Amino acid sequence: MEHPILYRRRFIPDECVQLKDDVILECNDKIIITKWKTLHDRCDLSSGYSCYYLDRGVKVSKFLKADGSLLCWYCDIITSEYDPEKNSLLVIDLLADVKIYPDGRQRVVDLDELSEAFEKGLIDETLLKKSLLSLNKLLNDLYEHGILQLAEPIEELIAKGL
Repeated sequence: MEHPILYRRRFIPDECVQLKDDVILECNDKIIITKWKTLHDRCDLSSGYSCYYLDRGVKVSKFLKADGSLLCWYCDIITSEYDPEKNSLLVIDLLADVKIYPDGRQRVVDLDELSEAFEKGLIDETLLKKSLLSLNKLLNDLYEHGILQLAEPIEELIAKGL
C-alpha cells in the first residue's frame, strides 16, 4: 500500500474526517505511523504520533503536551477499510480506548459509548464483538509487556528525528 489518504470515522460523535494534515512517516500492509497536530485547539494536548496496527485492530498514539512532554499513551480500538482504487484508508474508531499515563497507570475508557452505540444501532453485533475482542487482546498484551513493545515503532522514528 502506497501512502494512502487517511480518513477517521467516529460513531460518537458521528463524523468522518480526512486526516489531511497528518504526515505519514512509515507505511506498509501491517502498520502506518503518522505525526500530527490536534485538529482542534486543546489546552492539554498539542501534537503526537500514531501507529496504526492494521492487523491487530488497534491504534497506539503518543499524546504530547505543548512543551513536548508526554501527556499519555492512548490506544484506540479500530477497524479499517482500504480502497485500492482511491488509495484511501478509512479507519473506524470502535469506541473502546485505553489510556496509559506516564506513571504506568492504565485506564479503560468509553465502554459506555460502545454500549450506547450498540443500543442505538450505530454499530452492529459484529463490530461490538470485534471491539471487545480487540480490547481483550490489547489489555492482555499491555498486562504482559506494558506499552513499550507497542510504542517501539514510534519511539524508533522519534529517535531518528522524524
